[in-house]
Amino acid sequence: MWSREEFCRVVKPGVVGMIHLPALPGSPAGGGDLAAVEHFALQDAEALVGGGLNALMIENYHDVPFHPQTVPAVTVAAMTRLIGAVRRAFPQVRVGVNVLRNDAAAALSIAVATGAHFVRVNVHVGAAVTDQGPLVGRAWETLRLRRELGADEPDSYVAILADVRVKHARPMAERPLAEEAQDLRLRGLADGIIVTGAATGAGADPAAVAAVRAALPDCPLLVGSGMASATVAQFVPAADGCIVGSSLKEPNSDSSPARVSTARVRDFVEAFRAAAGS
Repeated sequence: MWSREEFCRVVKPGVVGMIHLPALPGSPAGGGDLAAVEHFALQDAEALVGGGLNALMIENYHDVPFHPQTVPAVTVAAMTRLIGAVRRAFPQVRVGVNVLRNDAAAALSIAVATGAHFVRVNVHVGAAVTDQGPLVGRAWETLRLRRELGADEPDSYVAILADVRVKHARPMAERPLAEEAQDLRLRGLADGIIVTGAATGAGADPAAVAAVRAALPDCPLLVGSGMASATVAQFVPAADGCIVGSSLKEPNSDSSPARVSTARVRDFVEAFRAAAGS
């Protein structure tokens, strides 16, 4: 598993920038022009990297409503093409994969095929009620698949970043947050833990971040929603990093997906470095 030091070495300066892919083929809003989606992904990647980031997370954000657990083959094929394109264009950048809503097997497989470095799993242990229905963690399966794919070896390691009380969900049987986080790390063997707010763009609770940090002083800890330049100091340095997307985008006047602003990324990186004291 990653230590805090390993996370900080791999993800500099601790910020993972989101690429929210436009709707993919097979989804209700998806079209047939995958080349246009690839162009979008590469432009957002360029803006994130140009703003000072060396780590990106790519997810099928606009494929709503999401498949709860296993996505169709067309989604895996499309995401493999798109993430492969980003990896080739930015070979120095660390890339993560999140296959929504909770297809850890697909995310791991895409990561291995493209040389990506980590995956995000929304429900890794326990069970949650979501807008897709109940989701049940499959840590036992995910860790064994990682070994089977050779992605637990030092030279090809794919880390697992897992949410505790993920956004757009509620635990089926709520326990103290510290207990849930400890099970996620110590029994689910998550490489890092993500704390979010209630929904995409909603701020996390600084008290929740502090509680997880107190329970797991040696575990990489990230904030996974609602981060902005004005709020980052509430969470860092208790959190080692964050996953940020919404606040890095320029407001959009039409229905097309909003685009990342390089200037906003630079501002956020400056605020994060100042809060982290580096």
